[in-house]
Amino acid sequence: MTSHDDDPSVSGPSADGTDTGRLAPVTPLFGDAGGSRVAEMTDDTTSPGRSTQGAEGVLTAISAHWVGGTSSSASEADHPSVRGSRAGAAGRPKASGFDDQPDDGPEDLEAQQRRAENVSLHALSRRGVSSHEMEKLLLSRDLDESVVAHEIARLERVGLLDDTELAATLVRSKQERKGLGRGAVTSELRARGIDPSVIDEALSDTDDDEEQERADEWARKRAGSLRGLDRETAERRLNGYLMRRGYRSEVVRRAIEKALPRGGSARGGVRFE
Repeated sequence: MTSHDDDPSVSGPSADGTDTGRLAPVTPLFGDAGGSRVAEMTDDTTSPGRSTQGAEGVLTAISAHWVGGTSSSASEADHPSVRGSRAGAAGRPKASGFDDQPDDGPEDLEAQQRRAENVSLHALSRRGVSSHEMEKLLLSRDLDESVVAHEIARLERVGLLDDTELAATLVRSKQERKGLGRGAVTSELRARGIDPSVIDEALSDTDDDEEQERADEWARKRAGSLRGLDRETAERRLNGYLMRRGYRSEVVRRAIEKALPRGGSARGGVRFE
């Protein structure tokens, strides 16, 4: 069995104690090109008088393998950061612009009619809608005017759109529940696009005596919050309150006289001396 001490290729001191500067053979790790250069540098350093230069040459050859030489491109390509970038790029979907999206073309009239039916039925399920409001809604959904006109006519034909019935319902609701006068009711119906002739017909059943009774009732309720004010201030505030609710001036005057009588009233009005 041969020991390392007997191997002439292993660097070490000679028999007389002098370091010969010989190095062990270097095994190439990264290809023939790098290994050849290392081997050449190793051969050049085997002479006793060039030990220091030989060691530096070996280190230079090893470093050159990483920073230059014929295999540097392959080494850089094998770097973990580069491999990670390639893997990330492969895993990401390819970006596409709007031009890559399929173009189905414009929506045909049949499809628009189906969409118009869905929109109108959804709106009618929420509250009463006038023909004008429905037309405005459908046009806002980018539907063709012919499709909108067809849908309005269909809804009116089957009775789902009826401005006359809607106006009558709104008049009762505004007068009985909210206590509004004729003027306020007329303004709200006009704002919803109902024809003036339909509004007049709906208000034709409103009795003047009933209008006065409603004004009197709302004036008495409001008068309770005016206690402690002088008569002029109380009348001015009550007058503005009833006018804003849509009552005519003569109706408001009579209601104020009843709600703010001089000397008080058996009906609970505010007393002014």
